[in-house]
Amino acid sequence: MVMMRPSVPTKKKGTQHGASSASQMTFCRWLINMGYLQKLIVFTLAVIVVMPLVAHYYLGMAEMADQGATNGGDAHLSTLLDMKPAELRGHIAEMFDIRRSVQRELRQLEENRQNVQEELATFHDLLTSAKLDLTNTQLELDRVRTQIDQSMREQAEIVERTLRHISAPVQILPQIENDLLLDGPAAPSLCRQHSCFDYSRCSVVAPFMVYVYDPEAVISTRTDAADKRDTIMGALKRTSYVTPDPSRACIFIVLLWDSSEDDLDEDELEGRLQSLEYWHGDGRNHLLLSVSDDRFTRNVLANVNTGRAMLARSYYTLPEFRTGFDIVLPPLSAVLRTSWRGDKFGPSYTPARRKYILSYQGGKDVNTRTNKESKVGVDHIVSRRKLKWFQDNAPSSRGLDIEGTILAEFEKIKSFSEDDIFLDFKCSGSGLDCSGSDQDWCLCGDMEQRLKILRQSTFSLILASDHQVASSTPLLMRLSEALQSGAIPVVLGEHSILPFSQFIHWNEAVLVLPMGRVTELYYLLKTFQDNDLLSFRRQGAVLYKTYLSSPGAILSGVIAAVRTRISVAANPIMEARSKDLFPPGAPRRTEKVTKVTPESDDVFPPPEPPFASPTYLRNFTATYTDHHSTWNNPPGPFFLYPNKPLDPVMPTDAQFGGSSLGFRPIGKGVGGSGKEYMESLGGNIPREQFTIVILTYQREAVLVSAVERFLGLPFLNKVIIVWNSPQAPSDDLVWPEIHVPVKVLNGGRNSLNNRFLPFDEIETDAVLSIDDDAHLRHDEMLFGFRVWRENRDRIVGFPARYHAWDTNSNTGFLYNANYTCELSMILTGAAFIHKYYLYQYSYYMPQEIRDKVDEFMNCEDIAMNFLVSHLSRKPPVKVTSRWTFRCPGCPESLSTDESHFTERHVCIQYFSKVFGYTPLLYTQYRVDSVLFKTRLPKDKQKCFKFI
Repeated sequence: MVMMRPSVPTKKKGTQHGASSASQMTFCRWLINMGYLQKLIVFTLAVIVVMPLVAHYYLGMAEMADQGATNGGDAHLSTLLDMKPAELRGHIAEMFDIRRSVQRELRQLEENRQNVQEELATFHDLLTSAKLDLTNTQLELDRVRTQIDQSMREQAEIVERTLRHISAPVQILPQIENDLLLDGPAAPSLCRQHSCFDYSRCSVVAPFMVYVYDPEAVISTRTDAADKRDTIMGALKRTSYVTPDPSRACIFIVLLWDSSEDDLDEDELEGRLQSLEYWHGDGRNHLLLSVSDDRFTRNVLANVNTGRAMLARSYYTLPEFRTGFDIVLPPLSAVLRTSWRGDKFGPSYTPARRKYILSYQGGKDVNTRTNKESKVGVDHIVSRRKLKWFQDNAPSSRGLDIEGTILAEFEKIKSFSEDDIFLDFKCSGSGLDCSGSDQDWCLCGDMEQRLKILRQSTFSLILASDHQVASSTPLLMRLSEALQSGAIPVVLGEHSILPFSQFIHWNEAVLVLPMGRVTELYYLLKTFQDNDLLSFRRQGAVLYKTYLSSPGAILSGVIAAVRTRISVAANPIMEARSKDLFPPGAPRRTEKVTKVTPESDDVFPPPEPPFASPTYLRNFTATYTDHHSTWNNPPGPFFLYPNKPLDPVMPTDAQFGGSSLGFRPIGKGVGGSGKEYMESLGGNIPREQFTIVILTYQREAVLVSAVERFLGLPFLNKVIIVWNSPQAPSDDLVWPEIHVPVKVLNGGRNSLNNRFLPFDEIETDAVLSIDDDAHLRHDEMLFGFRVWRENRDRIVGFPARYHAWDTNSNTGFLYNANYTCELSMILTGAAFIHKYYLYQYSYYMPQEIRDKVDEFMNCEDIAMNFLVSHLSRKPPVKVTSRWTFRCPGCPESLSTDESHFTERHVCIQYFSKVFGYTPLLYTQYRVDSVLFKTRLPKDKQKCFKFI
């Protein structure tokens, strides 16, 4: 039989895939036929299972393995390959059992490891908790120790204050009927304070009271002058010193109206004085206030025996004026004229140099009152009996032509100087108003024309009347007109006596020169620099407003002069009465706040119990030692304040040398860093606290959140909420109760000026004025308080602003809130202020400014910055880096309105006009804590971690 080879198909390009599949099938059939497939599968499984176990074993023995072990492994592998399938399966099964056993052990170990880790974590948490408890316990122990130390020191201080306290002496008053004549000077002209004043009626511990007689008691007033007389009497009675009870009075005022319907001779006038009910035979403690209905220089008391009475009038000769006893009275008659009072804007301080370097308007009328048969011509200077004394003793000045010398000198000046000088000795176009004597320099008749020239004058020339005339009505009128207009008075005649010169330092506002300097006058005026000119002008405006601007100012100055002479304290300043928003029958709902999330890591001292700042401790010493400051700075000597920003500060060694009362030195004097710093206030002032004042208007949720954040704040005395809304708060409103009292006061009306009312509930010097939406951390408030304690006469706060010159119009300043390296204002929505400035804002600052604040419902913070800079002449102090506040969830603020900035531009320019200048001052630094950004050793702490 013939066997035939199967034909092999020819390869074609289209059959390549089919050929590949066929070859694979042929290769598989060949493996099955040869018996290799089963071995290959077993071998592959063995390799997959055994190799990891072998690798694990040999990796564990890697350090002891050598080349021989490697060869042995290869031999073992070859042995495995030589095993029969049954043996290999058994071996593999054994290996699987080993693997499962190892896995179980590994899982057990992992479970044990996890249990141990959980136990370790538990123990770690317990350890951390124990450490935290230990820390908290240590802190609490430190707080308790601090509280114990504070309590012990407070107790010791209470005992020391009690030992220091002395009760007031018994006031000894003579019976009002006592008219016993006392030995005194041989003549009234010899009276002085020490020889004619009865101090027994004026105890230093009793209020200084004044009794005013009926104005018709001595001299009847003409009918047409009754209104002016009533104006003066009203101004007297509006002062807080006048009493209707003569038994309480220290002094008695008699108003003498010069222009009377009946001309009294000297004997009759003296008799009427003697008949006054409380004259007591010698007029002790009486003040005769001589007021003229016109500007005539009269001496209605000429040659009248006035006993021990003091005199207050505008005209004196040098022999008549009794230094330290009589008072030079500013011309009341001129102030009573409506045109004299001026407008709401004071004189502009700038530019420093005005159109005329010097001006003068007036002259002498040689034909005035030379007829000696005229009664006025004789009596307007001195009485008949004294006329010859003047004629015999007055120094001759006939050889001195003052007018001619001045004219000649200034004609020379005009020839080489570009300065304009206005000298009118003939009163061209207005005529002379010779209301004084023939020895007085007459005023030009048109007062408005005089004031117009003075507003254009840098200096105003005032010529003294005569070598024997100490003061006269024309001289005093020129002085007042010059100060009112911002012209610096230049008085030629050093013998002149100006009003209240015993206490007012006129050399800070008036240039007084002897007549002999007339030829050097121009040179002296040219030496004044711009800062000196503006300083004189500012001081002149202060003195004019305080003592010369109104009948009330003049008469208050007269009373203050007598009171200051005898060292009796002024009456306390009036507090704003606090009216609780919730009457006793309708208490508010409260809820105690127990915990607040801390906002910093600083450890603060425990809050002290609230205590008030000591008040009125310097009643006598301030009156006796500070009269220069009080008389020559606003607001004047008219009231006594609980404390002032610049009360004397003791040297630091006094804290450790017998004057430690109230001081809390850091580290008990050793010093220290964070911990010791936080435990004590330190500084140069005894310990004190501050009051928070919040002005709010229908933002209850924001207000409640703000009050809650004050919980635990150290050195906090009280929180006062001024409710400025006419609507009462919601009935369901729950007020937070924190560690200090929270008082809710009724503002009365919706006015931003209520923010700065000096409420009697404010019992600390330091006041933190804060908006209800201003979010300050505790460390920020504490640091601001510490900085304020070293800058008590300034505003210390957080967001800052500045006044920028309007370069477009060049007419004034604009309000600017941009980021800047120079600032001039601190927003009072977060600022520390001395309570003293609250009195000044409410009682001293011009009413026009408070009215503008009410008109715009804006700018009260600008007004306060103007006021404080005006009084202190210092810029504010900015603390920390805060420039604004963010209040998420708060209702939209008024400050986001476009008109807000427009109104503030207007406010700055308006306030500048009222003050006469822009008192704001620039500053270029802010304050951070001492160790801020300082690298410290690990055992030291910073004062504040973030400040």
